[in-house]
This record gives sequence, C-alpha cells and structure tokens, in this order.
Amino acid sequence: MTTVGLVLYPQFTALDIIGPFQTLVDVPGLDVFFVAAEKGLIVDHSGKCSLEASRSFDETDSLDIVVVPGGFADRNLDNSNEVVKFVKKIHPTTTWTTSVCTGSIYLAHAGILNGLTATTHWASYDRLKALGAVPSEQRVIKSGRIITAAGVSSGIDMGLELVAVLYGDEMAKTIQLAIEYDPQPPFDAGSPSKVSPEFKSFVQGIFDNPNR
Repeated sequence: MTTVGLVLYPQFTALDIIGPFQTLVDVPGLDVFFVAAEKGLIVDHSGKCSLEASRSFDETDSLDIVVVPGGFADRNLDNSNEVVKFVKKIHPTTTWTTSVCTGSIYLAHAGILNGLTATTHWASYDRLKALGAVPSEQRVIKSGRIITAAGVSSGIDMGLELVAVLYGDEMAKTIQLAIEYDPQPPFDAGSPSKVSPEFKSFVQGIFDNPNR
C-alpha cells in the first residue's frame, strides 16, 4: 500500500489540500490520510473549516508521498517550524515530495528547492526566489521527485498528474471524469498574466495585508 500524507497546520487553505485529497483518495492501492503536528481537528485560514489529522508528525517516520498545502501561516517561518522540520525529516523517505500554493515556501525553508525551478501562488514568487528556488508561472512543475503546484485550485491538476505517474494516464483520466473536472471558468482572470497591472496590484494588496 502506497502511503500518502496530506499535511495540515493551523491556517492552511482548505482547497489546497482537498484538491489532492479528492483526486487521490479513491485510487486503489493508496492509503491517504491527514497528518499534523498533533492529531485532531485543524482549523483553516478562514476559521470556518476544520479537517481532522489522524496521525501526528512524531509517529510518522516515512511516507511514499507527502503533500504540503499553502495558507496564511508561512510569513515568518524558520527552522523551528513544525511543518518545516517534518518536511526535512520525511523527504529522504519519499518517492514524491509535493506542495500546493505556498506549501512550496515550507519546502524551500526545508532546503529542498535550492536551485530548482518551482512554483507557488503568484503573489509569493518573490518570496520563493529569495529562498533559493527559481519561480515559474507553470501550473505544475516536476523537478526530480519534487512536484510543486501553483495557487489553490492547481492542487487538483497536481493530484491528477500524480495519479498518472503512479498508475498511468488511463487511471488519471478515470479519476478526472469521476470528479467531472472540466474547467470552464466564467472569467479569464485566473492568472496574473491575464489581468491588468492595476487589478493584479489590487489583489496583491489583499495578500500583503490579509488581516486588514
């Protein structure tokens, strides 16, 4: 059985981790579970959604796949952060170490993105670069056995790519059809390159001041 640990921490963004969860949880042969510093309910960045970690970092010594989501708790990280320490511990054991959105900031702090092309939420490209990675606007990037996905919804794409790598394109297509993932957004505004500089600046301000 292939073990898949989906990381939780206070102020995670729910869709970052639910996207990969939904693409992976029904695939035969995968043991998918949530893992956090302590077992129990972990509250997301909105304070309105909780997911339950069934395993703790301390009792998890190896994983085949780890997925680290983004959120609003990655602004002042250092080596004492529990997620950073867990990534450092678990990465040598994994087949795939992955992130969604600003989850890549945790991977970068753990020292595993140095010199690698990686992605994150577009509002955090500068932070990712400052930590030694080479930011890209690509939606999903594979660098060796590390996969990084861009902002929030791209976790679904990353999950499907993982399924394809593990079990082939037909299985990934099966999951995609099962969850009816057929994006037809009402607006063509899902990437910073598709909007005006003024609109991008406005949204950037929201991320720069999340508590205002």
